[in-house]
Amino acid sequence: MQRLFFLLLLAAIPAAAQQGATKDDWIQLFNGKNLDGWRVKITGYDLDDNYGNTFRVKDGKLVVSYDQYKDFGGRFGHIFYDQSFSYYIIAVEYRFVGEQLRGGPEWGFRNSGIMIHCQPPQTMLKDQDFPISIEVQLLGGSGKGERPTANLCTPGTHVVMNGKLVTKHCVQSSAPTFNGDQWVRVEAKVLGAERIEHIVNGKVVLAYEKPQIGGGVVNHYDPAVKQDGKLLTEGYISLQSESHPIEFRKVELLPLIGCMDKKAKNYKPFYVKADNSQCRYD
Repeated sequence: MQRLFFLLLLAAIPAAAQQGATKDDWIQLFNGKNLDGWRVKITGYDLDDNYGNTFRVKDGKLVVSYDQYKDFGGRFGHIFYDQSFSYYIIAVEYRFVGEQLRGGPEWGFRNSGIMIHCQPPQTMLKDQDFPISIEVQLLGGSGKGERPTANLCTPGTHVVMNGKLVTKHCVQSSAPTFNGDQWVRVEAKVLGAERIEHIVNGKVVLAYEKPQIGGGVVNHYDPAVKQDGKLLTEGYISLQSESHPIEFRKVELLPLIGCMDKKAKNYKPFYVKADNSQCRYD
């Protein structure tokens, strides 16, 4: 009963715009100038080997580009922010551009993702394709039919929805389809292992609980890292390169854990989990 009350309380918290949060409360993970604070891992290469300058900054945007590739060659890439988080909202503004690289998988057309609760990048083996993580899938439309964004995919993980363990790899959201090269904002509200929500245009389009390690769709990993059944309470954030060029003009994070003592100078009304060791009184 107590846990149910807690989940209802969390669900009632505004998702896209937390009560009392200002523009200055958001942390800009991407500074618009360089890749400081980020680490690159591409399949077949060592950590921090940014093959082909895949991830770069251009015109103030974090860009995934393949102009130095001849073909994709299974070089799935991830760029990790070099800090772990547990309770937060991550938001990106993205658009797909250009044509998919030759040799990319059919499903890689206008496909990328925000990977949350990722394993530490330094624990990925050289030939590992995806981090053990939860994916907020970013899709663009083909101009034909529906292709919603902000779906859930689960490399090396499972989640619980409606009280049942979900073991299939991807679950479709109720988000709209975004065709062409338009900018789209997608957010994920992450509350440790309690609840995760995918948000598009301020609307929750998918929600689930108890993210945990399990299942497949990740290859060449270290077995010591893949501890099936372990709840994911925190982890790293990464952005994908999956063979279609994409641009990110904003990558920002609103922490939801911090000082909840109203007497402190750094109290924030939108925090949902207390860490009063951060409180400042002078």
